[in-house]
Amino acid sequence: MKKKLLAICLVLLMVFTFAACGPDKENGVSAELTSYEEALEAAKGTTVTFYGWGGDEVLNKWIDQSLAKTLKDEYDITLERVPMNIEDILAQLSDEKQAGEEKGSIDMIWINGENFYSAKDNGLLYGPFTSLLPNMDKYVDMEDPETENDFCTPIEGYEAPYSKAQLVMITDTAKIETNAIPTDAKSFMEFCKKYPGKVTYPALPDFTGSAFVRNLVYELCGGYEQFTDMKADKETVKNAIQPAIDYLKELNPYLWKEGKTFPASSTEVQNMFAEGELVFHVSYTAYDVAQGIENGTYTDTTTSFQFDKGTIGNTNYIAIANNAPNKAGAIVAINEVLSAKMQQTKFELTKYIPVVGYNKLSDKEVKAFERVDIGKGSISSEELLSKRLPEMPANLVPIIEEIWLEEVVGK
Repeated sequence: MKKKLLAICLVLLMVFTFAACGPDKENGVSAELTSYEEALEAAKGTTVTFYGWGGDEVLNKWIDQSLAKTLKDEYDITLERVPMNIEDILAQLSDEKQAGEEKGSIDMIWINGENFYSAKDNGLLYGPFTSLLPNMDKYVDMEDPETENDFCTPIEGYEAPYSKAQLVMITDTAKIETNAIPTDAKSFMEFCKKYPGKVTYPALPDFTGSAFVRNLVYELCGGYEQFTDMKADKETVKNAIQPAIDYLKELNPYLWKEGKTFPASSTEVQNMFAEGELVFHVSYTAYDVAQGIENGTYTDTTTSFQFDKGTIGNTNYIAIANNAPNKAGAIVAINEVLSAKMQQTKFELTKYIPVVGYNKLSDKEVKAFERVDIGKGSISSEELLSKRLPEMPANLVPIIEEIWLEEVVGK
């Protein structure tokens, strides 16, 4: 009798152990996802949340209609987009971690740069997971430096590429003199003097304003190479960027409100430009002008331009929260985002630069991308990428922003 009871107990123990280790069909999670097929099976019938900045209505439309529809039709996954600023997302993840919540509310996260550095460093992200994505190897250029590093932070499988961005500068040729478009920092200073009070940039730490300042830092301080391995020490960084700080202080009197204050966001600068208050705008959306002309925000004479030495570009990514309730669903959704079909429809609607490697596409897929009309006033992808400058290490960015606030504002 005792032996029979012991055998029954052992069987029950094995059943419970198997159930604990197998896929959890209620929320799509398994203790250890070891293959895409396992994730695919576990994700059926589940809901996956996608948290990220919600200010781009065109991108929101693509997520809600194209991506969500495909996930539902082909995988029986419901995608729920949750608009939230990345600072609030990371704060929520941090609070959940401190509270010991093993299952949070966030699955997928739109992220990059210093936010990825901070989230990864603080154990807020799940991974590595990109090796489970069939489309990662099928469509992404694995030798692209931005596939391996995000603002010089090793990715190590903790996020997958979403789209590429690159800094462009914008003006209205009907409101400036012929040949007045600046080609470098020196001619930009002359441009601001020619149109006093009609030029500004977003206050740091706005993402676009910060990138614009770093672009000037590269040109005025000897290029980007020195920053790759620079110690994240305020005095070291300040000494390195001093020529740019001096330049920005000299620039201030010719800016909007004499540089004593700056617009709080790139959206505010865009609105001021669209209303004719400014003759200059800077955007991290490479085809911002084309979209603006198409929807009536900009005039037909609006155009984008770059400095001769190039502009900073980066890749933005999708990560998975470490306590995501539906890791399996997130893996399937991210894999679909990386498909040629999804990248092409996203490029067509949003004009975000795709992350696919064209050398990995079929002839038919290449032609689909080539048929996309990038619109009026835009710089071609080939020219943009030929002048693409890498980002600097993420841990240097907040230091530069702090120095800018102390040294440049109102000086």
